[in-house]
Amino acid sequence: MNAQRASQALARFTVLDLSRVRAGPTCVRQLADWGANVIKIEAPARLEPGDPIGGARHAGDFQNLHRNKRSITLDLKSEAGREALLRLVRKADVVVENFRPDVKTRLRIDYPALRAVNPRIVYASISAYGQTGPYRERPGFDQIAQGMGGLMSITGLPGQGPVRAGSAVADVTAGLFAALGVMVALLERETSGEGQFVETSLLEAQIFSLDFQAARWLIDRVVPKQAGNNHPTSIPTGVYRTRDGHINIATTGQPTWARFCTAIGAEHFMTHPDYASAELRSRNRDALNAEIEKIMQERGSADWIDRLNAEGVACGPIYAINEMFEDPQVKHLGIVTTMPTPARGALDVMRQPVSLSRTPSAVVRHTPERGEHTEEVLAEFGFTPDEIAALRAANAL
Repeated sequence: MNAQRASQALARFTVLDLSRVRAGPTCVRQLADWGANVIKIEAPARLEPGDPIGGARHAGDFQNLHRNKRSITLDLKSEAGREALLRLVRKADVVVENFRPDVKTRLRIDYPALRAVNPRIVYASISAYGQTGPYRERPGFDQIAQGMGGLMSITGLPGQGPVRAGSAVADVTAGLFAALGVMVALLERETSGEGQFVETSLLEAQIFSLDFQAARWLIDRVVPKQAGNNHPTSIPTGVYRTRDGHINIATTGQPTWARFCTAIGAEHFMTHPDYASAELRSRNRDALNAEIEKIMQERGSADWIDRLNAEGVACGPIYAINEMFEDPQVKHLGIVTTMPTPARGALDVMRQPVSLSRTPSAVVRHTPERGEHTEEVLAEFGFTPDEIAALRAANAL
């Protein structure tokens, strides 16, 4: 492949992407954005009539997930299509899929089948609940994992009832963990010479992302509850109404608490018997927050943000998404980059949030049309024009 790579960091690796929807494509986008030769393998259009499972191809979601990849079509239910996949696997380094566990076995494209033709293959599977266990064959999506994984029980206002997070936490974290697992397996392969099976699930990723909230139960036997915009353990930390809107304020530790009191002109809080320690502030949270908010409403958000930051107290605005992208620091970071596309012209997409000094990531290839690179890719893997024509005649492409 002579085409420009998104980076040189992973340029020596070839990835076969069998995944759909979000978690799998998120994993593969990580590899593609760091320069891997990613080949997205899709079913022929005739096999997926109606609304596509991953959303409309030219909509923002799909375009954002599948840049820096090439696309071919293969009917993996046909013997010719399966045999073609095995030929690709022989030269590939990584396979990523997020079928239900029984599907890949039925198609005979599971890890044992692919390892038989390439012992060096790193095979990553993302499922809803895991590859084994009583729920292994259940369908599952992000919101289901958010609920079962505990997140919805701690999101929202006290007593409000379960609330889903506003972004696809389980999907995205599962994809990121899978990508990390793939890279660890590739690194280990340099020593052992062998690939391995990498697996994660939406449920495991969601549970792990609970982090300190899970530890509160596992170690301290405290069942976390909904706390709304208040931090459950750091007080005062939360959302406060100002004269013209709302801001976030976070105070951690006694020195920061003292600086906060000075910044808002409430030094008397430091000696107030109800607020003198973190434990007391926690016990009297509602009364303290009410007093703080009364002071906050004396000034506008921008004024408070300047004053608090000047005292070394963490705080910040609460933006709508369009406002966030206009913030001067966000613009300075350059998180938005442009992706030229044949169908929709230049699109703004987000770059990787990690920067490398010598092998940076870039968006160099538009999200492909279905099967856009079928002939090109198959030829690179040694298929002759006659063999490609035979696959077409067999309806395998």
